[in-house]
Amino acid sequence: MDLETLLQYINLGEDQDIEFKSAGGGLPNDIWETVSAFANTDGGYIVLGVSESKGKLAISGVRNPDGLLKNFWNNHNNSQKLSTPICVNSDVRKLKADAQNLVIIKVPKATRQQRPVYINNNPMTSTFKRNFEGDYRCNREEVQQMLRDTGQEPQDNQILEGFNLTDLDPETLKSFRQRFSSREPDHSWLALDEKDLLIQLGGWRRDRLTGKEGLTVAGLLMFGRERSILDALPHYQLDYQERLSNDPETRWTYRLTLDGKWEANLFNFYYRVYTRLINDINVPFKLDKDAVRRGETHVHEALREALVNSLIHADHQSTRPLIVTKLTNSFSFSNPGRLRISLQQLYDGGISDPRNPNLQKMFQMLGLSEKAGSGFGKILRAWREQQWFIPLVSEKLELEMTSVTLPTLSFIPENIEKELREIVGDNYCELTELDRIILVLAHQFGDICNTDIQFYSKEHPRDIGDCLKRLVNKGWLESSGRGRGTHYSLANQEQPDLLSLLPSSEHYEPSSEHYEPSSEHYDLSSEHYQRLKDIAAPVREKGRTNKEVVEQVILEICSEHYLLLRTLAELLGREPDSIRNHYLKPMLERGLLKLRYPEQLNHPQQAYRRVSAPDAEVK
Repeated sequence: MDLETLLQYINLGEDQDIEFKSAGGGLPNDIWETVSAFANTDGGYIVLGVSESKGKLAISGVRNPDGLLKNFWNNHNNSQKLSTPICVNSDVRKLKADAQNLVIIKVPKATRQQRPVYINNNPMTSTFKRNFEGDYRCNREEVQQMLRDTGQEPQDNQILEGFNLTDLDPETLKSFRQRFSSREPDHSWLALDEKDLLIQLGGWRRDRLTGKEGLTVAGLLMFGRERSILDALPHYQLDYQERLSNDPETRWTYRLTLDGKWEANLFNFYYRVYTRLINDINVPFKLDKDAVRRGETHVHEALREALVNSLIHADHQSTRPLIVTKLTNSFSFSNPGRLRISLQQLYDGGISDPRNPNLQKMFQMLGLSEKAGSGFGKILRAWREQQWFIPLVSEKLELEMTSVTLPTLSFIPENIEKELREIVGDNYCELTELDRIILVLAHQFGDICNTDIQFYSKEHPRDIGDCLKRLVNKGWLESSGRGRGTHYSLANQEQPDLLSLLPSSEHYEPSSEHYEPSSEHYDLSSEHYQRLKDIAAPVREKGRTNKEVVEQVILEICSEHYLLLRTLAELLGREPDSIRNHYLKPMLERGLLKLRYPEQLNHPQQAYRRVSAPDAEVK
């Protein structure tokens, strides 16, 4: 983080990945909670030497940075204070700003082997995670889920006490043998009895150290009876939903869940769900009698991979359900547990770290899984061939779940591009490729961030960020959050399609914003707009400005007409989010400004005007 970036953060305030602390009396006591929170979430920066007063951040400096750093490293490397050292020397450095010393600590994201990173030698009560601007204490279930991922012992390798072969469904075992035999008719395992076959598959295990043997979690999950599975895993939940109706009152058109009507093990769930997933796909193929890879298209292969991956990578001991959803224009696979590799490694392929390798082996014997980490690559290949939106993978950190969305809509089909050109005319040429990518992604997914866009574009993240800001300034996107936690969505969700968001001859640029207290419009060259620019010039041209001065300017330029947020941003030379959060909201609370639509806070034409009461003055 360079000085310029740091000063921008100080102007905007804390967010998901940066925390400011004063450090006036030395190393803050609560710094270790933040270290734990950043490490267990997505990493972040701690800046020491910045204080807060009346909601405003200011550089206060660190008196003795060398002594503070010595104290930091002593505690950082003390297992009684921090469970595992997370930083290295290059993560910590000193910086000077406004003649003051600052200390910047970069806390990296912990690997699954390091999590949970906790303090005071107590994981159950002193493990933290980051939630936007604050650190929160993890509950017992969250800590237990991290602990399950920490060990090298596979989750599905555990021997279940009190369970035996009677807990398995004979029909499921019979079906498995039939499918296995159809694929590998000469395989030597087919001659084994049930127990010995389970041993080879990892469904039955003998511990060589203790001599203990029995049915494993993998064996029960793959072949078990529903009641037996629930006895071992009380929160076990499989849920397949089809939401294919246009009627908003219809929650689903078909649902498969644990209802006692079928033996709800993973084997049966896979074959029941896969058949429905591929039904009605408008991609021709020839399915053989075993519903495996012969004669399949890459799309069918991709759906199979997505379903199997969801089953073998899920944390089945979690309290969260495994949900597969089929929609009219997409498929969604959501399973409990965070990714065990990075997003980049997942998209690059070649690396596999399943939670349940025995389950993976069982599916592999049926021709339904790969070990080489190529499964997601096959999904990407199929979606690129169809020119569909590239699949979006996201971690829901607050739920400890991973979600994969597979849209079945073309990115920008030829007919849509033709229609866009007919509607916007010459203005279509003004949209860059990155503009179109971002707008279409926002239209499809509803809520996107810079990282999501990186998988669709080779542009540098900084260039993507600049493009996002420009689209926000034009009023086509809205932003929420700050820093890496910023998300974007279409500015007017009520618009029926993307066409209405694109520029046309009827749209005004931000600099020529029209004001609607009357029917009169003011463009870039209007006398009134030029006067507003002159009033705002001291703020726009100076950069960092006293908060009271900015407020006074806002009151003056809003004294005659309601002004939109993007107009204020253009006049003041500030980001819309910064103006909204640091100035407009506080001024509304103090009664200095009023809204054009007070009953509709998110109105697309929401605007601000000065309250004319005599006592509505800046103090």
